[in-house]
Amino acid sequence: MQIVREIPELRERIKKARQSGLTVGAVPTMGALHEGHLSLLRQAREETGFVVMSLFVNPTQFNDPADFEKYPRDDERDTALAASESVDILFQPAPEAIYPKDFDTVVVVRSLSDRLEGASRPGHFTGVSTVVCKLLNLITPDRAYFGEKDWQQLQVIKRMVTDLNIDTQIVSMPTIREHDGMAMSSRNVRLTPEQRQASVVLSRALGYTQDIADTGVINAYELAAWLRQSIAVEKLANIDYAVVVDPETLQEIDTIENGAIAAVAVKFGDVRLIDNRLLRSPITPAAPR
Repeated sequence: MQIVREIPELRERIKKARQSGLTVGAVPTMGALHEGHLSLLRQAREETGFVVMSLFVNPTQFNDPADFEKYPRDDERDTALAASESVDILFQPAPEAIYPKDFDTVVVVRSLSDRLEGASRPGHFTGVSTVVCKLLNLITPDRAYFGEKDWQQLQVIKRMVTDLNIDTQIVSMPTIREHDGMAMSSRNVRLTPEQRQASVVLSRALGYTQDIADTGVINAYELAAWLRQSIAVEKLANIDYAVVVDPETLQEIDTIENGAIAAVAVKFGDVRLIDNRLLRSPITPAAPR
């Protein structure tokens, strides 16, 4: 594995890989790797001949400077894990390489960026879409791999790639969960033992919402109310949002008949966690009540 920090070297190595007839896979990360990231690397390794993993904690997607400072970092461990998964290039640029002096261009996916996470974290998706656009332009991958836990981010990136005619296939991978159902996240390490135990309420509430849908309930607002109530029973959970929306547009819907996703953002202390679940529509609607 080669560790590359400068853009010219990155481009030269990718050029040589392509000249050798290799397809290129990209896995953008902010480090603090866990099994979810590793599943992306393994899929990239299986499907492409040359894997590039970026490790860059992107400052522009943090609307809270304190959150940026607290974001977990362990470059030595991340490097070892990347090498163990046969990554070809670990691209670890300095901030000034990505955002040079007088940098003045951003990418905004308007309709998908101003709600849910975007409403709670103003500017977050502008930072995400800008840095991902830059990484895709630098790496020029045939395929780029992203996890479904960050569902809204995934939709933003898909729309950006389509709208800007970026010649990269976006591959989405299922959320990897702990043994108790909790979605793996780099932020989980910041939870206290009590918060960690309480945080299981998220995956349980999402599962319960599907159970309610399976009884025949198709009203999205009713399902969202069940979702919120299921989380609110946990005293350590401070709900930011808990909604049932269209899985592609993220707009409110009346029923889940044509597809829906239940999405949540909840704080435990100062640690903010997100999770989601695609909802199956019941075969038959609930009987009138």
